[in-house]
Amino acid sequence: MSKIIDAITKLAEPIVQKNDCELWEVEYIKEPSGWVLRIYIDRPDGVSITHCEAVSRDLDPILDEHEDIIPGSYTFEVSSAGAERRLRRPSDFERFMGHFIEVKLYKARDGQKIYLGDLVAYSDEGRVEMDMSGQRISFEKQEIANVRLRIK
Repeated sequence: MSKIIDAITKLAEPIVQKNDCELWEVEYIKEPSGWVLRIYIDRPDGVSITHCEAVSRDLDPILDEHEDIIPGSYTFEVSSAGAERRLRRPSDFERFMGHFIEVKLYKARDGQKIYLGDLVAYSDEGRVEMDMSGQRISFEKQEIANVRLRIK
């Protein structure tokens, strides 16, 4: 799966940049309706439907030229990364330092799997620290299922 995502990322990056956007994430997943390839894009001043259409229009024929990357049929979508996007890369955490986040754990800690607070630190080892109403709490990379921005 990661080979497909890596290959699509290499194809998509220049197209997304040409359209004055940033490639946020590439997702290739199996859904009840079949396989879906989603390209998430971002811009400092927001993503409109026009941006999504432009990236889709420019990238679709390139994907068709490289049909060997993804076996079989799939649905192709281009979408905004969204206000409650996942944070994955160190640069994502740096960019949204101080923002309100949700940390979801694989296993409950103190009877709780979801924590909400302000992002206050991120380490290169993947440790995430948040402030929950004045209490600083830290999570190790291996216990984190995902981290996403949340709207208060």
